[in-house]
Amino acid sequence: MLFLHLGLSLLALGAIALILALPKGQAAHRWLGRMAAGALVLSALTSFGIQARGHFSWLHILSVVTLANVAWAVWAIRQGRVAAHKRAMLAGAGGLFIAGLFATFAPGRYLYGVLFG
Repeated sequence: MLFLHLGLSLLALGAIALILALPKGQAAHRWLGRMAAGALVLSALTSFGIQARGHFSWLHILSVVTLANVAWAVWAIRQGRVAAHKRAMLAGAGGLFIAGLFATFAPGRYLYGVLFG
């Protein structure tokens, strides 16, 4: 489950980086946006299968927030609320990046052990 979660998170991060670099509103933006949103949702869902010492960590709160945030962002763009959509998706990207930093650089985490152990 951990590797699926990591792969989905990296897919979302890569798609978001491309979205930020490309012109907004075009077909590539919409296609990559759907990919990023799907990867964010699946990454959040798979995080619930990863538990330290048999229970959820505080990072799982971010998964719940991510699920709500992606739903809000999709609703906003379908309503034509572009600014709200942009804020929501940038918040999701920021949350993904911050969670990745904590997951990578917090001692005792799997990625920390792989990189620095």
